[in-house]
Amino acid sequence: MNNKVIVIMDTISTHECTQILDVWESSVRSTHDFLTEENIQSIKPVVKSGLLQMQKVICMKDDENNIQAFMGISDYKIEMLFINDEFRGKGIGKKLIEYAINKLNVKYVDVNEQNKQAVGFYVYLGFKEYSRSKTDSQGNPFPILNMKLRYSTLTGVMNSKIRL
Repeated sequence: MNNKVIVIMDTISTHECTQILDVWESSVRSTHDFLTEENIQSIKPVVKSGLLQMQKVICMKDDENNIQAFMGISDYKIEMLFINDEFRGKGIGKKLIEYAINKLNVKYVDVNEQNKQAVGFYVYLGFKEYSRSKTDSQGNPFPILNMKLRYSTLTGVMNSKIRL
């Protein structure tokens, strides 16, 4: 049938954690061409521990309960959004962002500056850069763009509370 459903993960089983990390790795390998194999392997445990720190982890699952994408949210900010490479370009990311904006009042996202596809995606959805850091949160030389929701193409509503 190939239906997809958004699931808020109250707990994450070992199997689900493995699926989430597989999604992360698939996504990173296809979108983060600036990372070396060594970078990917050293960041993976950080992602795993970061999942436990998220206030909400939201997954897109298929009919067979397989995780195709996930998003981590804390304090009105998308901390993580990764789509399995096999399912990129099919609207899953947009649906997760729409859910985050409309149901969880998300207003912020941080994105690797070198991930041009993701930067363009967030700009298209109404986010705008408000600051930049030269390194990521682990001090690696991967610049991060801090973005605020300026106008949501998903709701058609200008966010008057956020000043740019």
